[in-house]
Amino acid sequence: MDDNWTVAYSTSKSWQAEIAKQVLEDNGIAAVIINKQDSSYLFGEAEVYVDICNLEKAKELTKNIDN
Repeated sequence: MDDNWTVAYSTSKSWQAEIAKQVLEDNGIAAVIINKQDSSYLFGEAEVYVDICNLEKAKELTKNIDN
């Protein structure tokens, strides 16, 4: 991934990251999940990355996923 990609969404629940990625892709924004969770203890974050030019729209689209 190059420097133009940035975190648009982060969660401790990997399933929420999958939902966020799907919402973004359904709205024409390419997204990639980087899972930084420890596989033994399940702490850490799953992060959804988008191209920086889509960051504001991506944050708007994913702001209610946690609720």
